[in-house]
Amino acid sequence: MISTILAAVLPVLLTALIGFLWVRSGRSIEAGVLTPLVADLGTPCLIFSTLSKAVIPPWAFAEMATATALSLLTFVVIGMVVLKLSGLKIRTYLPAISFPNSGNLGLPMALYAFGQQGLSYAIAFFSIASIANYTIGQAIAAGRADWRFMIRMPLVHAVWLGILVALFRVELPLWLSNTVSLLGGLTIPIMLLMLGSSLARLRVAAFPRAVAISALRLSMGAVVGFGVAWLFGLEGTARAVLIMQCAMPVAVYSYLFAQRWNNEPEEIAGLVVVSTLAAVVTVPTLLTLLL
Repeated sequence: MISTILAAVLPVLLTALIGFLWVRSGRSIEAGVLTPLVADLGTPCLIFSTLSKAVIPPWAFAEMATATALSLLTFVVIGMVVLKLSGLKIRTYLPAISFPNSGNLGLPMALYAFGQQGLSYAIAFFSIASIANYTIGQAIAAGRADWRFMIRMPLVHAVWLGILVALFRVELPLWLSNTVSLLGGLTIPIMLLMLGSSLARLRVAAFPRAVAISALRLSMGAVVGFGVAWLFGLEGTARAVLIMQCAMPVAVYSYLFAQRWNNEPEEIAGLVVVSTLAAVVTVPTLLTLLL
């Protein structure tokens, strides 16, 4: 059990640590170059490659996607209630509370803990969470929605193309399958290096509030994950991946959105740092219950 958890957690933590130390040593990881490379090329290729190989059947993808949507909706509702009661700004904090880091941390954790099947389920979660974060999450932070942006997202097209290929059992040419797999393979390590480099640049503001909201994100995620998994009757790897993805820390994109819309980014930076550091303890603990 311990060796399995270490094999799942340590590669993720060490790769992120390399990114952190790389930036702390005075060198740079250019987020402006790597972010569109990962978002518009690497991630769509990873999603398409994973779906087209049909490790899980299309109905299982649909079930996980529906469970993900319900989980995210529950996060939004709980977040709005908590923020209303506490008097904190919804535009600032709701995206951070509602959207877990199902990409940078969730994908590699699912891969190393549960193998290719786990990655397939995690891709289903990440696809829905990313679309929701880029649309609803960004709309909350900005105070307005841009639905045309969603239509242009390569990630969206990778999802439906991958599902069609799997559903109709399309046999891709080997050269195309290998090319897409090769490009998709760059996604997870670059995501982790970027996560570490982001943490190296962020600073914690209002520490007690950051701790409280981070605790809400992590604990709420786990509780909602268990509840939704029970509601859908999920078992085995599907159940474990849903719960783990729900219990991830604050997504780095919440900070990017807050920064873009000048929406108290220093507060969200604190949430990203504190919740990610806390996840070093909470994720291995959760894995002991799920494995």
